[in-house]
Amino acid sequence: MTTDRNEDYLEAIYTMTKKKGYAKVRDISQILSVGPPSVTEMFKKLADDGFVNYERYSGVTLTDKGKAIAKAVRAKHDTLRELLIIFGIDENIAEEDACKIEHTVNPETMDRLTKFVDFVKGAEEESHWFAHYRHYVETGERIQCKPSKDHECPFQKELSSKPKKKS
Repeated sequence: MTTDRNEDYLEAIYTMTKKKGYAKVRDISQILSVGPPSVTEMFKKLADDGFVNYERYSGVTLTDKGKAIAKAVRAKHDTLRELLIIFGIDENIAEEDACKIEHTVNPETMDRLTKFVDFVKGAEEESHWFAHYRHYVETGERIQCKPSKDHECPFQKELSSKPKKKS
């Protein structure tokens, strides 16, 4: 069982090792905005728990166990960040909020959110309901269109003139 803080460290180490193959105390200190002594202490704890390979004054790498957790946390983070951006949240806020939510979201909820993000991203074109949502967020005004009366929808022209996504 890992703590939120352990997951933050593992995720940061994962991000850094993807860039250069290892992570140093100063790298993680900068990423997580914590002092080097705190990072060193956590590296020792993570090594004791079997999540990282750590030798003092050397870089740290993830064990298979640590990498599995880090990848799972990163996947949740990326999905949550993408979801918040889809909802129109500023990217910096989405990044910050995803870091907080990733530790508390129920697996069933996360599965559903992942499917929603995949569905929206995989749609060939933006749907009416999403255009209506964006309009509501921007103006507070609800637009009611019935699928049987698409020609009356104020977004119909805009939606039909958009180029289709390429797979």
